Amino acid sequence: MTFSEYRQYDALGLAELVRSGQITAAELLNIAITRAEEVNQQLNAINHPLFEYAREQLANHPPTATQLFGGVPFLIKDLGLALKGTPLRIGSRSTEGMVSEVDSHLVQLFQKAGLLILGKTNTPEFGLTPFTEPEAFGATRNPWHTDYTSGGSSGGSAAAIAAGIVPMATASDGGGSIRMPASCCGLFGLKPSRGRLSLGPGSGESWNGAVVEGCNSRSVRDSAAFLDTFSQPSIGELYYAPKPEVPYADLLTASPEKLRIGFSTKHPLGLPVDNDCKQAVEETAHLLADMGHEVEAIPLPYQREDLTKTFLHLIMGEVSAELKRISKTRGSKVGRSEVEANTYALSLLGDAISAGDYAYYRSLWNDLARRQGNFHQTYHCLLTPTVAMAPFPVGSLQSTPAEKMLVNILTRLRLGSLMKANIEQLAEKIFAYMPYTPIANMTGQPAMSMPLHWNAKGLPVGVMFTAGIYREDILFKLAAQLEKAKPWMERVAEV
Repeated sequence: MTFSEYRQYDALGLAELVRSGQITAAELLNIAITRAEEVNQQLNAINHPLFEYAREQLANHPPTATQLFGGVPFLIKDLGLALKGTPLRIGSRSTEGMVSEVDSHLVQLFQKAGLLILGKTNTPEFGLTPFTEPEAFGATRNPWHTDYTSGGSSGGSAAAIAAGIVPMATASDGGGSIRMPASCCGLFGLKPSRGRLSLGPGSGESWNGAVVEGCNSRSVRDSAAFLDTFSQPSIGELYYAPKPEVPYADLLTASPEKLRIGFSTKHPLGLPVDNDCKQAVEETAHLLADMGHEVEAIPLPYQREDLTKTFLHLIMGEVSAELKRISKTRGSKVGRSEVEANTYALSLLGDAISAGDYAYYRSLWNDLARRQGNFHQTYHCLLTPTVAMAPFPVGSLQSTPAEKMLVNILTRLRLGSLMKANIEQLAEKIFAYMPYTPIANMTGQPAMSMPLHWNAKGLPVGVMFTAGIYREDILFKLAAQLEKAKPWMERVAEV
């Protein structure tokens, strides 16, 4: 098999070739490793290669006829999932030397299903930014145009898939980190409902339930099979989403129902939205109407404060907690020089939040969930841009040298009120780009980004659909319909 033939298949397609004897898993793994060696220096998608680990896994556990993904090359994001005996760096200098002592529950399921883990993918420090440019490992670049961002925080996984190294990889999402890289890299990315996939044994919840595990993939059916296969609880789950009545994979050929879909291209902070992103939504709305769905322009069902106050305050607290967890694990306190300046500033602000304030802002997440639930009594889905900007040049959303100097001075002097004002200003710079995705993280709803538009520069621009909590079934049926009407698999990045 040539590389050009290899990249024509999704994960399920490659697994079927192995099962039918048309190719061996060893051949697939060699193609994936060769491709990684060819492009990773340029893209910086994989920050910890595990090529020999994958070969040993294959030698010790060859694929069987019953494994859905038997023999498929695979990558895991270097953030929440632990792989025994390997580093778990989470994009930070502070975790140097830390090695996982156990496999995460999902990793055990991946191996049981026959996926061959050949590396870990790059992520921003603690998964905090919508671009993948950690100081510890450097920027990941977009295979469609290497001067541009691959998104974040699952930018390494998305870039590796778009470059053809693997057909599918893990991604996690605490504020849009499955969906934003999918938009930037021309992939399908569905954020599952809270509790759909286990975070165990390391965590019962992460970021107050905002974080979920999932995947980026080239096809809708791979993501459906991923959820069907790996939605298995581990011991002591804090959340567990109800099992769907019908496997998601079986819904992809079902007759589509007529949906009522509200759409908007407005920015909840009142800021500009790129014409590319507006055009992607408007074209999709017309396509949906042609398919027979009821589509109407509506006001957004959430507001500025849901992001700039309600979401941001809890993230400050979570960053503070993360530094405490790392300090306890390694037995020494994380110093200011061991994390990025903005990360340390967020942690100090988290330290300054009272327990009462933290509980108050957490209660507002519940209020938002009720509001969104009421919205979905009228509309099956909300359609928006995935992000408010098309992929931007690497470094564009980084703090300027002056901003970095100011944060360093304020954190050194611990000038709380000035530091908070500066961080809120920087946060607004980030929310200018990602005003839509964090809502589903606060509420626990499923949401998906679909690659239905490419701009004049040849860069992908995603559109996002959000459904009521636990209604992945609606999203998968709609995704299959749109994939058939406007296929994207034949589009490949030529990095």
